[in-house]
Amino acid sequence: MNFHMAWRNVWRNPKRTGIILVAIIIGAWTMLAYCALARGVMASSLESALNTLTGHIQIQNPGFREDPAVENRIRNPAPVAALLDHALPKGSCWAFRVQAGGVASNARNSQGITIVGIDPEKEPELSFYGNATAQGRLLEPGDDRGIILGQALLDSFETKIGRKLVLMTQDADRETASRAFKIRGTFRAEMEGTEKQYVFITLAAAQKLLGIGDNVSLACIRLPGRTGQDKAELNPVVEALTRELPRDLTALTWIDLLPLLKGYLGMFDRFMLLWYLVVFIAMAFGLVNTMLMAVLERTREFGLLKALGLTPVRIVKNVLLECLVLLVIGLGAGNLLGVLTIYLFSGGIDMSFMAQGSEFWGLGRLVVPFVTAKDLLSVNAVIMGLGLLVCLYPAVKAAGITPVEAMN
Repeated sequence: MNFHMAWRNVWRNPKRTGIILVAIIIGAWTMLAYCALARGVMASSLESALNTLTGHIQIQNPGFREDPAVENRIRNPAPVAALLDHALPKGSCWAFRVQAGGVASNARNSQGITIVGIDPEKEPELSFYGNATAQGRLLEPGDDRGIILGQALLDSFETKIGRKLVLMTQDADRETASRAFKIRGTFRAEMEGTEKQYVFITLAAAQKLLGIGDNVSLACIRLPGRTGQDKAELNPVVEALTRELPRDLTALTWIDLLPLLKGYLGMFDRFMLLWYLVVFIAMAFGLVNTMLMAVLERTREFGLLKALGLTPVRIVKNVLLECLVLLVIGLGAGNLLGVLTIYLFSGGIDMSFMAQGSEFWGLGRLVVPFVTAKDLLSVNAVIMGLGLLVCLYPAVKAAGITPVEAMN
């Protein structure tokens, strides 16, 4: 009976009810749409960072992070390899890398780059290297004379596949080491700066160039699926590795390696809360105004109900039930529009038209909006909870009307 009365009271003034419903629908819709876009931007930034040779976890010499020089290398990688083979969660992948700063040059140009020695069989599962071939082919095991470089770097050197590129760096004896490599192919990355920064050669070729034997710079680990994007998921793995690692090595998560990115992602969470607040405040004024007008128009009705013995608590409940009906209808339509909007953009939003801006923020070329069940629940809980809260004012005002006031 209460619900039936609330439903009829809501539609006493269809025009006013329609206006507030539009406000609630737009509020829920924009909250979900912004949340989906923000989640897509965050996921794109994180995936781009993880793919750019970071991974979820890295095992390094403690000094390598501050000074990525050849001296700060892993000198005995065999125990690390044995540990990673049995200690990582099922579905994880890992590989050793050699990494050093150097200079690439040919007859036309020279440029500072980062030399990355990789395992050609394992690296495609860890980074952008495996699925970003622009021209030519990737390195093969044993191809110690081949090199892969970014398409942007190839263009800046005005060269082409099949020609040679000389790499120069400082070896383990602090002597200048150089070697010519033949360009086998090029890669495309989400950011042009990545294409200009990294060149890939085989692990064995890098070890020979630097004169470090079987030593490596680091071990990069990628956990399965979306696992590892949260600190709570990373900590158990890191703790298990740390217990068995040699004392002269450390395990670092992407959060340790990229603290600026972690702060950037946290900033988006705060922006979402701020957006929720702004949208709700705008919607709350309309909701309170609608309910207050409905209460003032029914002063005689509330006075009569009080005279018939209806308690103030029951009147508050009835008014809040009317507010609940409005919120449920508005949220239902708003959620439907929000989910439909997310579905329409499920193929991704191409950000290449603002390449320089997206590169500055670490975004990939494609942002795919999405929401989690937690986001959906939080949007609805915020609107429903705070909506009922602001409706308490007109409800209490209705409960305070006396029969004498109603008669006057």
